[in-house]
Amino acid sequence: MALLGWAKAQFLDIIEWLDDTSDTMAWRFPMRGQEIQNGGKLVVRESQEAVFVNEGQFADCFRPGTHALHTKNLPILATLKGWKYGFESPFKSDVYFLNTKLFNVLGWGTPNPIMMRDADFGMLRVRAFGIYSIRVVDSKTFLKNVVGTNGLFTVADIQDQLRKSIVTKFTDAMGEAKIPALDLAAQYNELSDLLRQKMDPEFQTMGLECAKLFIENISLPPEVEAMLDKRTSVGIMSPAMGAYTQMQVAEAIPKAAENPGGVAGVGMGAGMGIGLGAMVANQMGQAVAGQMGQAAHGGHAAPIAPMQGKSLKEELTDLKELFDSQLITQAEFDAQRQTIMHKHGMNT
Repeated sequence: MALLGWAKAQFLDIIEWLDDTSDTMAWRFPMRGQEIQNGGKLVVRESQEAVFVNEGQFADCFRPGTHALHTKNLPILATLKGWKYGFESPFKSDVYFLNTKLFNVLGWGTPNPIMMRDADFGMLRVRAFGIYSIRVVDSKTFLKNVVGTNGLFTVADIQDQLRKSIVTKFTDAMGEAKIPALDLAAQYNELSDLLRQKMDPEFQTMGLECAKLFIENISLPPEVEAMLDKRTSVGIMSPAMGAYTQMQVAEAIPKAAENPGGVAGVGMGAGMGIGLGAMVANQMGQAVAGQMGQAAHGGHAAPIAPMQGKSLKEELTDLKELFDSQLITQAEFDAQRQTIMHKHGMNT
């Protein structure tokens, strides 16, 4: 009985991996000086692969299923060890189990802002973050280039390297896409696909596949976001402000007619003096243009009413300014000058 117990302790009949973790990517079966029984069983569960390694050299690889371990099923290992046909002795070999399931919701993000050139805002600093998913697709490449001789390898052991690679490729993708900052939110899917395509060659060198990659957000600097908020507010308010201004003007005109100070005075009091003054000036200009048109067609211009309460000198000065501004002709100037002189009792 003691001899039978010793034999069971020395030889392995079943090799399997019951993974109770969610982040283990590779695990080496602990031999503890034991040998594998020829004819023993290798149990590889779904989303697993098993790789035999003999003294640092890759041997046979097994996919999901239950496999009998003998020379027929281990041709590479048999060659490496120089087994002859019919070899039935126990043997030693390292056995690595690889987890081929999809590792989801791995986060990535830009630790520092990246620069991009934008047609609307010039040079911008943007931040971005998202998630991605990976799986092992080439067990031997993954063991050789990533795991090495580690007996246990988890997602955390490679996540930092993958995150930095994604940020680098994201910077390249943003430069190539040349999408305006205002249109970025509508192009997340296109940018995500472009970024995943750029990551594929990098992942392949590690025996991995970037199965999914999503950009969740691309954020602009706070000052640019504040500027966009103001622009949006102005765009929303513009139609309402136009209607409100028209209503204010319509309400101010009747008040201007009732006020002795005139349209300009009420307009100034209501904060619209400049706009209403321009309207009045336009009407006055049209009246002057009408008088000039009558003169041009041989008609007599209506006499300019003398301004009340002004001295002879002031009225003549005002008349001279009209003439100097070419608003009246020489004949009109002479006629009006004679009227002013007669008004003040000075006959010429």
